Amino acid sequence: MPSDLTRRRLLGAGLAATTALALPLPAMALTDASAKALIDKVVAEINNVIASGKSLGAMIQDFERIFARYADVNIIAQSTLGADSRRASPAQMRAFTDAFRGYIARKYGKQFRQFIGGRIEVTGVRQVKSWHEVISTVYLRGEAPFEVRFLVSDRSGRDLFFDMLIEGVSLRLSERTEIGAMLDARRGNIDALIQDLQRAG
Repeated sequence: MPSDLTRRRLLGAGLAATTALALPLPAMALTDASAKALIDKVVAEINNVIASGKSLGAMIQDFERIFARYADVNIIAQSTLGADSRRASPAQMRAFTDAFRGYIARKYGKQFRQFIGGRIEVTGVRQVKSWHEVISTVYLRGEAPFEVRFLVSDRSGRDLFFDMLIEGVSLRLSERTEIGAMLDARRGNIDALIQDLQRAG
């Protein structure tokens, strides 16, 4: 059985599939207020899906749409592929990004049954270097509350989140390790990795 801490990290990581990375460039227009407004929208949509009573499959589809709308998916996918993204063709990167988005939704969305009856609350925001950090608390039935921090930037021309820290653990770095292991298993074949991601989760 996984430890309670590991379980809560996995549950928190499920938010990324919904909301879910290289360092951003300096944000000129982004403010604490606009960063908080973005995550307020993310949290409101997640809470609505949790309370919707939909089937798990329908919830995963909703979470994927939220992730695509509010996360900087291109930057997150590029970061998780790491240095290998530099040798990928533009077509491979597009295919990898699409596959990665679905993989994240399926992998973590399956945990969201345990969010039913819970809620997420935004509790604060602050600027950190060139991005903004929006702090939230996740409340689950029968669990101690835990913290999730969304890192928000306008690097891509829109306010989007580019990483999440779940009890201090970076989703971006965790997935980089997972994707790296999958690519190693395919001996560096990016096309094979894409096919694996399309089936994984």
